[in-house]
Amino acid sequence: MQERDIRHMAHALRLGRRGQGRCWPNPAVGCIIARGDRVLGRGWTRPGGRPHAETEALAMAGAAARGATAYVTLEPCAHHGRTPPCAEALIEAGIARVVAALEDRDPRVSGRGFALLRAAGVAVTTGVLAEAAARDHAGFFLRQTEGRPFVTLKLAASLDGRIATASGESQWITGPEARRAVHALRARHDAVMVGAGTVRADDPSLTVRDLGTRHQPVRVVVSRGLDLPLSGQLARTAGEVPVWICHGPDADPGLIDAWKGLGARLIPCAIVRGQVDMASVLQGLGAAGLTRVFCEGGGQLAGSLLSAGLVDELISFTAGLALGAEGQPSIGALGLERLVEAPRLDLAEVRQVGDDVLQVWRRTGAG
Repeated sequence: MQERDIRHMAHALRLGRRGQGRCWPNPAVGCIIARGDRVLGRGWTRPGGRPHAETEALAMAGAAARGATAYVTLEPCAHHGRTPPCAEALIEAGIARVVAALEDRDPRVSGRGFALLRAAGVAVTTGVLAEAAARDHAGFFLRQTEGRPFVTLKLAASLDGRIATASGESQWITGPEARRAVHALRARHDAVMVGAGTVRADDPSLTVRDLGTRHQPVRVVVSRGLDLPLSGQLARTAGEVPVWICHGPDADPGLIDAWKGLGARLIPCAIVRGQVDMASVLQGLGAAGLTRVFCEGGGQLAGSLLSAGLVDELISFTAGLALGAEGQPSIGALGLERLVEAPRLDLAEVRQVGDDVLQVWRRTGAG
């Protein structure tokens, strides 16, 4: 693996991340067109999934693309959709070599893009920074293989794992730097998800703020009976920023009609042991096109996701204060009897954010 290939692929990966949260259900791909060390064109998947990264990079490079190398974070597509296949576009532009991080798992592509390129005489190199690319495209792949989006669970808690006092006071446990980091994380996901208890207690807007962006993720609420305030922030803004509510089959038809009238999307889900089944929720969100979901609690929702083994990444912000046993826990009951049953995650990152500590944990084997 050449050092130049690694450098250009790292650049392409950074570009691809610009599309995260904006291009679902398509993957957030990055592309560089280069000749030697010189970058001739660059692109990333645009909002809504079109244009593709390769198309953008080729347009920037123009005629200079002939004989150059394309660095792409995912196998160029080989199927006809709203636009011609990117593999054909690379061939027509005269690209001499394609360096790709990963093969696409979409059955419409899955090796066909590489086959088209090789048949046209284009040299193909794969596997460059594959591990990093697999993390970036994990949500797109999970939707293909398991029918669900990638789930990031965020916890912002005290040293003793509490998210609020006994009375429910929680603003603010973590500092302004951590809160700004959370808004940046929201912006990189297709949706922000919370439980009904969080909506009733905090009346959150769940929007991205203070980052100079107009992009807003879908706001998802899990509520078995739709017992949510019809005068709250989500209800008032449902016609402006999407609100999706995952509810049980026994929800009041009148409330279903009321939320639909406000502009919300209603997703019926199965019930397991008296609670909305999170596997059913994620299948519903995956069917609707979501690839990356950012869950912000509360404790019961966090516990349900962990118990079901549906947390792919856990991001915790820990503040330097203690709230005691009477405080509200960041994770609800897991029903554990033995330590061996406890969900375990692998530590991937630790750093300081303002006065708080950020930890990133990943599902074992997720990279």
